[in-house]
Amino acid sequence: MPDLRSLPSVERLLQTQPASEMIAAYGRPLTLQAIRSVLDEVRARVSNGGEPTVRLSAHGEALPDREGLLESARLMLEEWTRPTLIPVVNASGVILHTNLGRAPLSAAALRAMQAVGHGYSNLEFDLGTGKRGSRLIHAEALLKWLTGAEAALVVNNNAAAVLLALSALASRRRVIIARSQLVEIGGGFRVPDVMKQSGAKLVEVGTTNRVHLSDYEEALSEPTALVLRAHRSNFKIIGFTEEPELKEITIVSHRAGVPVIDDLGSGSLLATERFGLGHEPTVQESLAAGVDLVCFSGDKLLGGPQAGIILGRADLVAKIKRHPLARAVRADKLCLAALTATLLHYLKDEAEREIPIWRMIAATPEQNKARAEGWAKELGQGEIVAGESTVGGGSLPGENLPTFLLSLAVKSPDKFLEKLRQQQPPIIARTENDRVLLDPRAVLPEQEGALLVGLKNVLGRKT
Repeated sequence: MPDLRSLPSVERLLQTQPASEMIAAYGRPLTLQAIRSVLDEVRARVSNGGEPTVRLSAHGEALPDREGLLESARLMLEEWTRPTLIPVVNASGVILHTNLGRAPLSAAALRAMQAVGHGYSNLEFDLGTGKRGSRLIHAEALLKWLTGAEAALVVNNNAAAVLLALSALASRRRVIIARSQLVEIGGGFRVPDVMKQSGAKLVEVGTTNRVHLSDYEEALSEPTALVLRAHRSNFKIIGFTEEPELKEITIVSHRAGVPVIDDLGSGSLLATERFGLGHEPTVQESLAAGVDLVCFSGDKLLGGPQAGIILGRADLVAKIKRHPLARAVRADKLCLAALTATLLHYLKDEAEREIPIWRMIAATPEQNKARAEGWAKELGQGEIVAGESTVGGGSLPGENLPTFLLSLAVKSPDKFLEKLRQQQPPIIARTENDRVLLDPRAVLPEQEGALLVGLKNVLGRKT
């Protein structure tokens, strides 16, 4: 067994030039911990009769030399401090890719976040009176202006928005919802579970595929706090189906003196039909149908940061704002800054030009074809094929956008995808019929250079 006493001490290693460089880069406490961990690992393995994983001496000795120990410590520090959340190139063709962070933000939204994040801000300070203000006012005026709602509230996501609204308005009271709307979305978010957590008493009406207005009327004959409509944003029910219009639901509910909440999920402010897609209910349509409150996401078809938005009747929103849970799910300054900048794009009629997801949705097949052809020319290989992009993010289920793809024939598509994910930044693509497909639609223009460098690396081409 090698003599462990010949290992250099921690103090001796700390006095070397490589250690000084590590201290400058990572700080003394972390460098000290890395060196100790490397020495402990060597001692443990040798004591157990195994070979140390640290690089052995260049002279073939059984124990690693000083340089090997320091190099192992440096690699350990790199691994410890490597961020787990990093940018990726989305060439999958899914625009609102939930696993990839959904909506990329506009340049204006990023500038707004940097402006308020770099220093202090008037998040909860009234500049007029010099006294404490409320963060709840930020973005509210724009939301009211854009939608015609009486009041609005921003929280940290739409699940929180629904939970908060139900907790504030229907705890221990009946909430009516159609069986066809008891949905589950990504991450195990189930409407019945949220209703249970809020304390509301779930009252199901109708059947899975057919719900009649009379079902609502019968349920409303008993004391009820709310009627909830949950938009099926990530699937469709087709065939022998029936469901009353939202306006009809609001009429019978209001006749019984019961407010209606519409959980839209995506919550588009633009008509999706303009882009060759199916109809996605808009926030404005829900309010026009007479609903009392609308809940929707900020990072889906709105194209902004992760947020949950509640808007509608002023008295109901005021009650929600006062609920203790509102503080637990409130939005932070970065979210409010980015959301405000995003909403301004709609107000200035520039959403299609400035908000990335709407630029991607609006991109024509010919524009995507030209980009794919440019990639193929740069790489010196690849075939341009027709294909389809999807909106994703629990929005517009079954709706696709025609596009053109760069198709690569490789020996092992799965291994090729794995190597793409190992690039800096990682590249996310997809496979079909044993070919690797890259869709230009969701690739940001500023990432094209990194995409091509990564592809050349994996293809074995010089970059």
